[in-house]
Amino acid sequence: MPEGRIMNRIRYLRFINGEMTQEQLAEKAGCTRQTIIALEQRKYHPSLLLAFRIARALGQGIEDVFQYEEQGG
Repeated sequence: MPEGRIMNRIRYLRFINGEMTQEQLAEKAGCTRQTIIALEQRKYHPSLLLAFRIARALGQGIEDVFQYEEQGG
C-alpha cells in the first residue's frame, strides 16, 4: 500500500487572515501554540476533530487547509 503524507497551508492562511498569530489560532482552535508550531513544521498530524477546528478558526474548509498526498507506488 502506498505511503502518504498530510500537507497543510496553516502558515499561509494565518498570514492572509490578518496576520493571525500562532497563539491566536491556537486559542480559536482550542489547542496550544506548540501544537500549531508542530503542525506548521509538519512534525505532527492533527486528529480529525482538531483539523476541523483549525479549518473553522481560519474560515476555510478542511480540504483548503489540509491535503493528503500519496507517495510511492
